[in-house]
Amino acid sequence: MMEHGKLFVVSTPIGNLADLSPRALATLEAASVVYAEDTRRTGKLARHFGIGAPLRSLHEHNEARRVEEVVERLSAGQDCALVSDAGTPVVSDPGVRLVAAVAAAGFRVESVPGPSAVTASLAVSGLSGGRFLFLGFAPRSGRGRDLWMQEALRSPHTVVAFEAPTRLSALLREWVEGGAAERHCVVCRELTKLYEETVRGTVASLADYYSEGGVRGEVTLVLEAADVSAPPEGMDSHEAARLAETLAQQGSPTRDIARRLRREYGMTRNQAYEVALRAADRA
Repeated sequence: MMEHGKLFVVSTPIGNLADLSPRALATLEAASVVYAEDTRRTGKLARHFGIGAPLRSLHEHNEARRVEEVVERLSAGQDCALVSDAGTPVVSDPGVRLVAAVAAAGFRVESVPGPSAVTASLAVSGLSGGRFLFLGFAPRSGRGRDLWMQEALRSPHTVVAFEAPTRLSALLREWVEGGAAERHCVVCRELTKLYEETVRGTVASLADYYSEGGVRGEVTLVLEAADVSAPPEGMDSHEAARLAETLAQQGSPTRDIARRLRREYGMTRNQAYEVALRAADRA
């Protein structure tokens, strides 16, 4: 009876090629096919290490079509490997649909762990890593971005996020406007590469530092957990909440509601934005 193949989910270097583990190298060398987010980028890795396995693309636009192909290969006894451009597949990268389908079909899925910008940035941040929230990339606009911002700014745990270099300044500025100006933050750029950079400070200071743009390379941010204090003594929190809900129902943006709460009730940035976010949730 023919033994079925396995799907190996393989972590690859996020910059420094020396970070490819011996097990990952052996797995890629032995695979019948390597499915890659971008065959051109993975091709460079393959040439560097002399990996001769055929490369097939698997990205967000063709993942659904590749599932049947991979299942057929596994049924025929072929081992397949899945890699992303860098780091660990499925973490803000394609592969979720494939892994789920392969597992549902009864085939074995094995992880070959290794580099990840998420854990690498958290390790050097100096912020608590006991519990953290990974949010991936911020949506460009709309309700999705608002909800993403709510999660980032309200999380009681350290937040790790990715952002494109061209949008880094805008994200930091939005965090400032959202009440996180004085929270500690770390911006990691080009992790493990020759020009690796880790810049620490408050969100406000980092927003100023990156205000002129010109940032290049892969960017990961680590944000200190939210610490929402009690309302100032004598402040009518119920009245403030009612005003916030009224404004939210009228369509006022969250940042405008927060500004008014600060002005009329003497709230801190964090307090005002927390009340404004709750109002937006109910609107």
